[in-house]
Amino acid sequence: MGVLCDTQIRELVGIEPFAEAKKREGIVSYGVSSYGYDVRVGPVFKLFTATPRSGGVCVVDPKHFTDDLMVTIDTRETGMDHVVIPPNSFALCETIETFDIPRDVLVLCVGKSTYARCGLIVNVTPLEPEWRGKVTLEISNTTPLPAKVYAGEGIAQFVFLKADRVCAVSYADKAGKYQDQAGLTLPMVD
Repeated sequence: MGVLCDTQIRELVGIEPFAEAKKREGIVSYGVSSYGYDVRVGPVFKLFTATPRSGGVCVVDPKHFTDDLMVTIDTRETGMDHVVIPPNSFALCETIETFDIPRDVLVLCVGKSTYARCGLIVNVTPLEPEWRGKVTLEISNTTPLPAKVYAGEGIAQFVFLKADRVCAVSYADKAGKYQDQAGLTLPMVD
C-alpha cells in the first residue's frame, strides 16, 4: 500500500472544487500538497452546548443524538469569517470540497499543525473506498479558553492510501448510511 502523491491525487481522486496549494497571505493553507490534500472548512457549524431545550442535563448518545444538543451557526448569515468553539467543547462542520474516492483508495485525516498548536483537534473516521460526498468534521477545543476556527480556510489534511488490491466490498456496495451526504450530517444508527 502506497501514499498518493500530488499528481496521482489530481488524476485519481474526485475533488470538487479542487484547489492548488499556493501561498495565500493571512490564510490557513489549503489545497493539494506533496502527499495529501488540505481541506477547507465550510461556512456552517454546529456547536455542542447544553441548551434550555435539552434541560441543561446532557447525555451524549450516538444512538439517540438530537439537534437539541447543538447550536447552528452559518457564517454567511452572521457576516463573520469565523466561529468560536467554547472551552472543552466541540463543533461539527463540513468540508467545502466534495470527494469521490476510488475503489482502491482509503483516506485518513490528520489535523493541520496551525490548529493543533492551538489545542484544536480534528477528527474524521477514514473515508472508505467508493465513499462520496462532503465530509463532516469534528473539531475539539481541548483548551480551557474559547478558540476561533476560520470558515473557508484549511482545517485538516487528507492522506490517500492506494491499496495493492481492490477490496471485495466497498462503502458503495454496502450502501453506507453516510454515502452521498450533501453537507454536515449528525450521527445516526441504522
